[in-house]
Order: sequence, then structure tokens, then C-alpha cells
Amino acid sequence: MSAHTLNHRVSPFVELDRQTWSRLSNEIDVPLTSQEIENLRGLGDRLDVEEVREVYLPLSRLLTLYDASSSELNASTNAFLGEQHARTPFVVGIAGSVAAGKSTTARLLRELLSRWPSTPNVQLVTTDGFLYPNAELRRRGLMDRKGFPESYDRRALLRFVAEIKSGAAEVRAPRYSHHTYDIVPGGEIVVTRPDVVIVEGLNVLAPAKVRPGDRAAVALSDFFDFSIYVDARISDIERWYVERFQALRTSAFADPGSYFHRYADLSDEEARETALGIWRRINGPNLVENVQPTRGRARLILSKDSDHSIRRVLLRKN
Repeated sequence: MSAHTLNHRVSPFVELDRQTWSRLSNEIDVPLTSQEIENLRGLGDRLDVEEVREVYLPLSRLLTLYDASSSELNASTNAFLGEQHARTPFVVGIAGSVAAGKSTTARLLRELLSRWPSTPNVQLVTTDGFLYPNAELRRRGLMDRKGFPESYDRRALLRFVAEIKSGAAEVRAPRYSHHTYDIVPGGEIVVTRPDVVIVEGLNVLAPAKVRPGDRAAVALSDFFDFSIYVDARISDIERWYVERFQALRTSAFADPGSYFHRYADLSDEEARETALGIWRRINGPNLVENVQPTRGRARLILSKDSDHSIRRVLLRKN
């Protein structure tokens, strides 16, 4: 038996090609219109009714099954303890690289899950709101490492998700603006007793960071009930990033109030070189050093092909 065969057989994941996975959506109607799907799609992402039906509907159904199982476990635990504790929200973490499409996945799952009768209240929070403000990043010399683990207020993020899982009636998070590329002063996102919370971000699956003298090291993913990693070849993600950067010149970058307005008038070649420079200096290294190594910690991996379409699904064995 070859080492490759052995490694494949002992994988902790069940690997399903798209055709096999899509069979799980039989007799489930797509609850979204083509226009609603278009509105959810991020710039450069490939997303249509067919992919929603074949990939995301089965995934949303699987998540409701995990959610139901969590409710049953809570009831059994209450019976065992002879006490009555309310069930806390079901938390889903979604990780992946810049430009891989994790934000589109998060938005789509929020809409699909809210259509299931068991989970009508689904709220989405991105970890961008827990980036340090640009002024603080400049003070720390981290503006060129924005998105790296050290650029986040990790304690505040951990506290936020811990409060959600404690069943707090109301939890607040800072609001981030991609337009100004900074935290919105005084802006907040308020999470109020949801059935499901989706937490989306680059590093949400990172392991706990242990420091000398720590009594306990806690990872954000310790609070997740389910986790998803949106995966693709690095060369494809780099190309998608460059293509998205070029397309933004005539949309978001064209606004004089945009942080990136200085890139709006670049030629195609200048935009390509600028985007490649940013990717190779910041986003690429962050992906290789910090984001991609967390892929194996996910409960489910969505693996994309070069055209942004999902080609296979890997589900961790229980």
C-alpha cells in the first residue's frame, strides 16, 4: 500500500465531489430568486441558482441538523443536571483567504438559514470590526500587516463571542467600513438573541495563542458549533484578487471618499502591478503563514475550482 493511499484512507474528512453532494438537495426548492442571489454575490464571485441548489442548500440543511442536535443535547444536559438552562445561539465560523469568496458564502448562508423554520433569526458578524483602528495600527507599525492576527483586538473578539455563547440578551460589536478602510467611530453592530450567529473572518479558525504565564488559552473556534473553510489554489486566489482590484477602479475606488480612490485612475497594467504588489507583500504571506494552515481545523471545507465554482466538499467525520 502506497503512502498516498494510506494517507487518503486515514483522512479525518469524507470527500464528496459536487455531483455526489448535490444529490442531497433533491426535492428542496431554492428559496431565493435569481436577483436575490445576484445581490448576495461578491465582486468576482461565481454564484448562480444552480450552485445555490447543488451546494449551499444541502449545506444549509446540514447546519439545521447540527442545530437541532445541539438543541437535543441541551435538553438532555438539563435533564441530567436537573436544572433548566436556556439554549445558547448556534455559532458558525467561516474562514478563508481574502478574495476566496467567504463573505459571499456567509451572506448566502445567512439568507438560506433564515428561511428554515427552525432558525428564522440569523445574524452575521465579520471580524473586520475587531481590527484595531488605523490610527492604532499606525502607532504599532502594523498598517502593512492589516489582516494578520496581530492587527486584531483578539481579547475583544473572544469576549464578544463568549458573551454570545453565554446567552447574553444583547451583545455589541464595532462596525467596520470598507469604504473608509477603518472602524466607524461610534458605529456598532448589535446582536440580540439570535438562533444562529455566523462569524466570518480570515483568522477565525486560528488555534489558541499560548503565552508564558497564561492560566488558560482559549481559541475563538472553541465557541463554534460548526466551522467552514472556503478553499482554493493560491494561484487562483491571487488572480481573483487582481481581477477584483481592477474591477473596483470603476466602482468603489471611483468614489472620492474611498480610502482607495488614489487607485481609480490607474491603467490596466498599473492596476495589475499595484494589486500584485499588495498581494505579494500582505495578503499572500498572510494566507500562507496564518490562514491556510487553519484549513484542517474546519468541520467542512468548500473547495473551489479556478472559475470560483465549488468542485468538492470535505466534511469532517464525527
